[in-house]
Amino acid sequence: MGRPDTGGAGLRLLWMARLLMSGLIASPSPGGADPAMECGLDRGSQVEVAECLAGTEEIVDRNVELALGFAMDAARELDVVTGRAVAVPALEAGQAAWEAWRQAHCEFVGATYGGGSGTGIAIRACRVELGRARVSALMEHAG
Repeated sequence: MGRPDTGGAGLRLLWMARLLMSGLIASPSPGGADPAMECGLDRGSQVEVAECLAGTEEIVDRNVELALGFAMDAARELDVVTGRAVAVPALEAGQAAWEAWRQAHCEFVGATYGGGSGTGIAIRACRVELGRARVSALMEHAG
């Protein structure tokens, strides 16, 4: 999905609001709650929490891709305006580093559960939290 010509930050925010209302992106967690707690509010078993987190993680990953697209468009525009090809490669390197860090960090978080039954839930919750933060960081640079 390509980014429309927004013409400015105000219109970009309007576009994001439309995406939010359409359900294409998830809203931030209420009160900064832990994703596992969000999923556990209406569910009783670890299986149900894990299923909820899997769905939430899919949405967050789509949000990251969408925000990355916005940031990439802005980086391309900057490279054109400045006549320097530095913003796009920097964003690509930063995204690759973030993906590797998120994977390693969340594996560490899971390891702190000592192989217990909550390990998978902890890993997914970590990915959701870090993904939400990445969306915010990318949108700060999305033009």
